[in-house]
Amino acid sequence: MSLIGQRVTVLGAGVAGLAVARALALRGAQVVVVEQAAAVAEVGAGLQISPNGAVVLDALGLGHALRAVALRAQAVDLRDGISGDLVSRLEVGQLAPDQDYHFVHRADLIEVLRQGAVEAGVDLRLGARVLSVSLDGAVPVVGLDSGAQEAGLLIGADGLHSLCRAALNGAEVPFFTHQVAWRALIAGDGGPDVAEVHMGAGRHLVSYPLRGGALRNIVAVEERQAWVEESWSLRDDPMDLRVAFESFSPRVRGWLDQVQDVGLWGLFRHEVALVWQRALPHGGVAIMGDAAHPTLPFLAQGACMALEDAWVLAASLAGSDSMVAGLAAYEAARKPRCARVVAAANANARLYHLGGVARPLAHLALNLGGKLAPNAVLGRFDWLYGHDVTKGA
Repeated sequence: MSLIGQRVTVLGAGVAGLAVARALALRGAQVVVVEQAAAVAEVGAGLQISPNGAVVLDALGLGHALRAVALRAQAVDLRDGISGDLVSRLEVGQLAPDQDYHFVHRADLIEVLRQGAVEAGVDLRLGARVLSVSLDGAVPVVGLDSGAQEAGLLIGADGLHSLCRAALNGAEVPFFTHQVAWRALIAGDGGPDVAEVHMGAGRHLVSYPLRGGALRNIVAVEERQAWVEESWSLRDDPMDLRVAFESFSPRVRGWLDQVQDVGLWGLFRHEVALVWQRALPHGGVAIMGDAAHPTLPFLAQGACMALEDAWVLAASLAGSDSMVAGLAAYEAARKPRCARVVAAANANARLYHLGGVARPLAHLALNLGGKLAPNAVLGRFDWLYGHDVTKGA
């Protein structure tokens, strides 16, 4: 179907929403992005953009802008949290020359996407709170605090608590994984451009540099029984973070001693949405990103899956005879892959937190595999990093 002149309303100005807005606008759609925040501000911290996400940014004409604000990763190191010893190394710096793996501040990526969306003609409306989504009529209707508005094609990039997902699938009750995560930024220490995963019984910590090494990103996860809200805005006492990792290596404790401000959020597991889209008599709706397939942060694929979704949704619509066919093609292409990514992230959570006799045995297996067949270790991720949605893969 031709997207020229197609009216599109996107809910959410995050990675998913801004990427799909540019992808559709470049194909001629008239796109409005509705965002409840009053400004696209510097929120969040670090993101990892693996090659499968970078190729989408390249195809959107934003690859140079990404590389101007990101660091190209050399490796991902798995380390014993207590001793600090290297267990295994994933040499992402040795991927094919056209397969870049990056570390980037979320705010910097959002700004790249925001500028790209505006340059493509997207109308970005900030400070607009969405109160409801109705799919009962011929077209989707969005209830804003300023009044109800009809949408030709409605795209829910509205995150974990998506109103669009609820309209398509009904209410959902996610379950607490009994894991909490802290997120913090500290000053850079001149270390290499490597992501380090420090693993311990019932907890792990991930860290990597940002903004040319000026900052260091820290995400630390601990298993606990106490419930914590699923929110990006909760704050915690840095001392709680230090106590949780007091048995870890001096390198990790040195980082945590520098933390002055730290966020805390509970990790909840959401099922991949059963229904991703619906065509209406004179419109349609689709969900993407965290609204469709929230994933735990143990494979660093949240942003990349959102970028893949954006490209596939736009390409599926443009390459189909009708909105009905385009929306169906999008769901069929994305659901199996996203389900596999979610499952792989869940498996990593278990690997990172092994205790007892299982922990040294697993570390030994990882170490031997990395030494005896390093290319095979990297090759295990071909299905993930080598997937290029811009080529119809």
